[in-house]
Amino acid sequence: MHINQVEIEDTFAEAFGMKVAKVIITAVNQKWALTAAQTATGFATSIIGCGCEAGITAMLPPEKTPDGRPGVLALFFSTSTKELEKQLLNRLGQCVMTSPTSACYSGMESEKKVKIGGKLRYFGDGFQSSKVIDGRRFWRVPVMDGEFVVEESFGVGKAVGGGNFFILGESQEKVLAAAETAVEAMREVPGIIMPFPGGIVRSGSKIGSKYKGQAVSVNTSYCPSIQSRVGTVLPTGVNSVLEIVIEGVDENKVQRSMQVGIKAACLPGVLKITAGNYGGKLGKYHFHLHELLGAV
Repeated sequence: MHINQVEIEDTFAEAFGMKVAKVIITAVNQKWALTAAQTATGFATSIIGCGCEAGITAMLPPEKTPDGRPGVLALFFSTSTKELEKQLLNRLGQCVMTSPTSACYSGMESEKKVKIGGKLRYFGDGFQSSKVIDGRRFWRVPVMDGEFVVEESFGVGKAVGGGNFFILGESQEKVLAAAETAVEAMREVPGIIMPFPGGIVRSGSKIGSKYKGQAVSVNTSYCPSIQSRVGTVLPTGVNSVLEIVIEGVDENKVQRSMQVGIKAACLPGVLKITAGNYGGKLGKYHFHLHELLGAV
């Protein structure tokens, strides 16, 4: 299969089940809502070293938020409910509660919940208060600029993490341009994030290492600078590779974002699109590129 003369390899991306929380962050204006959200979702590129994967998925107008103020919808993903609760407590407590004029609410209804405001309230040192509105409890915690409002419990749902594709091309410049174009197009798909810097990762990894205690290491077969020293999978003419990793609230969202992103990435200078997997042995979700693109 080819799109705009770019080869699409007959392979699949292997993804995994995860847990997700949708978090609505509001503030007096969009600038401060975004500042709080960007801080809370920082250092969240990979569960390997960050504990969670997080990002901003939408800007919310006042009519779409619980308190009628400008807001941001952020998604937080982790491998377990327990770890997700820990990450939310740390990130919302240290990055949102501290941010001027901010408030924080659960963005999803779910039977499974984690107590966030119900624990952050203790920062109020006994002066906190709460109110139940439409069956949802909200805490008001006194802070120096007024009050920090936070919902007691946040819903947690099932999600899909690890959708991916690789862009192989002639030069770093052309591959980066293709990746940027893909990310821009994929951001129009709701319910997904691309957690790496700018949505793009250059340090693709493999499981294991020659060094004891190193759980993951560089994916040598995709590194152009050492092609002559390793078992490379790179075609002739490929001098740069970038990867885009996707987390989504469900399988369909990941699938749609991959369709949109791969199609957008097929630009001049790109030679091939492929994807990463573990032979189908580890992840239950398999996104076959030819099947995906046959539906575009």
